[in-house]
Amino acid sequence: MTPPVNSKLLQPLLQGLEWLYDRAVAGVPAVGGASDLAARYKRQFAAPEEAIDPLIKWQMAKAGTASFVASLGGVVTLPVALPANVASVTYIQLRMIAAIAHLRGHDIESDPVRSLALACLCGARVTDVIKDVGLRLGTQMAHEVVKRLSGDGLKQLNRAIVCRLATVTGTSTSVNMAKLMPVLGGVVSGGIDAALTRGYGATAKRLFLPIT
Repeated sequence: MTPPVNSKLLQPLLQGLEWLYDRAVAGVPAVGGASDLAARYKRQFAAPEEAIDPLIKWQMAKAGTASFVASLGGVVTLPVALPANVASVTYIQLRMIAAIAHLRGHDIESDPVRSLALACLCGARVTDVIKDVGLRLGTQMAHEVVKRLSGDGLKQLNRAIVCRLATVTGTSTSVNMAKLMPVLGGVVSGGIDAALTRGYGATAKRLFLPIT
């Protein structure tokens, strides 16, 4: 089970992640949303599946350089005190995840897909998160299971996600969490940000199987 954490941190963190995901889907000034990103790569390849790995590779470079900060307009309105560079890298990662889901035929504006996209930020720990809410990642696509959850079930999944993210570093305050949480991209180094982005892309490929 997910270890207990300070419950006061969970809702602001979830709100911040959901805010970033919604902006990643809709786009921000001068930057297209996830579907635009997916379409740009789709035009370059014969099949959508062929576009995914090159997309991940390029988003790794973006996250590694962290030069995207200036383009992330309105970050001061975040409902959680995430530093601009943390929010910027996480935005890049969530936009990549949503673009992968879109390339494989998923409705990236739906609540279940948003929950699974956030779950991708748990990386290799995503299996534990899914198990925490009684779901299994087997031959059946996770999305097909999650989309049948009730509103309360989705809330439970979202809580499991933020609990897992919060307990990765054992931080006790929102400020420390924002500074220290490497699973959100952090302020550690460009190399780590790029490696995390690659891991999140691999997780997205695992969760969002193609819809035929």
